Order: sequence, then structure tokens, then C-alpha cells
Amino acid sequence: MNQKDKAAKKLMTATQWQAAVSDTFFPLETTMADDQSFSGDLNTWSLGIVGLSQMRCDGILYKRHKRHFLDEVESSLLITIPRLGTVGFDQNARQAKCSPGEFLVERGDLPYEFWHEQTNELLVLKVSSESVRARIGPTDRLGALSFDGTAGVASYFLDTVKTTALHVDLLDEQARAAAGKHILDLLCLSIRKDDRVLDSETSTIRAAHLHRAEQFIRNNLFNENLSSSLVAEACNVSQRYLQQLFSESGRSVSGFIREKRLVRAREDLSVEGAITIAEIAHRWGFSDQSQFNKAYRAQFGCTPTETRKAAQ
Repeated sequence: MNQKDKAAKKLMTATQWQAAVSDTFFPLETTMADDQSFSGDLNTWSLGIVGLSQMRCDGILYKRHKRHFLDEVESSLLITIPRLGTVGFDQNARQAKCSPGEFLVERGDLPYEFWHEQTNELLVLKVSSESVRARIGPTDRLGALSFDGTAGVASYFLDTVKTTALHVDLLDEQARAAAGKHILDLLCLSIRKDDRVLDSETSTIRAAHLHRAEQFIRNNLFNENLSSSLVAEACNVSQRYLQQLFSESGRSVSGFIREKRLVRAREDLSVEGAITIAEIAHRWGFSDQSQFNKAYRAQFGCTPTETRKAAQ
């Protein structure tokens, strides 16, 4: 989404709403209880790497079919926070309900149905699946999960999103980008607190060790001295054993570190700001900029400079 300024669309008809939500989030099919009397309004903003939308509309059913995402290169997650009433969601043979005080995770890379029968008001975040994976690992277990937001960091997350929506028009581009990063980090912390998102194989010792090693890496990407020896020491395992764990999943420790650092660097490059490419590379553990440029191009098929220009 390219939404540097507030984009408000008021009292839209059923046809206008279909186009608006597809443009804001991704292609969807909408069905209203009454096309003739339907009305809704939508406000949306860019918070750097996070899209924030506030919407209010009459009862509706959204359907995302496989044909809607066949040509999509990057996948996204939608985080929905209902304000007035309960919403329903069905994806990948899992059905969930989400009420005020909770938040719902929707995967954009699988078909789904989302509905609310009465007029409702929602806050919706659009985040890159890759950005979430860089912080907490695989996202394939997140679809159709509803999370309690009444206590702990999840409550703080919901309050932060609501407060940001109230004050976003007062924030400049830099402050919005900072708010987006903060919201994304709080979202990932909230999700990690829930045991349901852990890999079903984490009951085995080897899988548990791998999960712990991966999370240590994600939490220490800024440390340019991060290495297999440091990870092994922190997780109280041998380097050889650590390498075996990663090898079994088709990766290497150094490759995993490099991949996650590049993802975080691309997030920074995608947000306008005064910080230089060299400073971003150094922030994420690359002491050699030419090496960073080469690895970045190999990972994303473009240069850091091209990513920065696209964000301007």
C-alpha cells in the first residue's frame, strides 16, 4: 500500500466498497445483506512497514479465493481488532470468532471467509508475513487464531493501535514509521506469548533446541559478532550439534542469520529517513557494505538503492 497521507472514503456504496477494500488490503469478493442500503467508510494510513486502517460498515461477508493470490509474490497478514461486535473467520479448516478485547490473525496466502452480520467498526493492520517471520518464525500456524488482548503485552498492543489511530493525523512521516515498527514488535511479542503458535514438533528435544536457537538469533540480529559459536554458547549446545539442527531443516546457521538480517535491513530501507544505506547495513551486522549489497541483491533481486528509491 502506498498511503503516505490519510485517505478517507465516506459513505460508500456496495460497489465502491468492494473496490476500496481490495485496493487497501488485497483482492477480495464481498457480499452484502442489502446492496441497495449498504454504506461504509474507510480511513487508511501508512505507518512505514505497517498499514493501518479504520473501517465501519454494515453487515458483510468477505471471501478470498485462490484465484485472488495466484500471482502475488509477497504474502501479508491482516490483524483485525473489532470495536463494536463479534466477527467470524474461516480459513484452512479452522473457524474462529473474535470479539472486542481480542485480535484476529488472517493469512493472505490462503482462501478464507470473514464476516460480521451487524454494523461493526474494525481496526485492521496489514503486515508483511516476511517481517513477522523475521521476528517469531513461521507464520503458517497463525491463520484463524484469535488472541486475548485484555491482559499483559497483548493489552498494551491493542491500546497502542487504538491510540495511534486516534493521533495518526498529528504524526509526521518519521513518527508514523516509528509507530509502525513499535506496533509490529508488540504484535509479535503478543503472539509469542501464546503456546498455540509453537511448532507441533517442539515437544521433541531437538526441535525445542532449534526453536530456542532461532529465537536467540532473531533477538540478537543487531550484534555484528553474532555467530554459530555465540548461539551455541547461549543455548548451551555444541556448535556441531547446532549445525546439525539447522542442516536437518535445509539451512545453515550463518545463512539463517544473514537472511533475517537482510529482511530487517529491507524494512529500514523501505521507510523514508535520513539514515544512510551504510548505517542501515552496519545496524544489522554487515561491516562490509559491498558484501551487504551483494547479499541483498541475491536475496531480493534488487539493490538497496533501488529499494530506497521505491520508498520515496
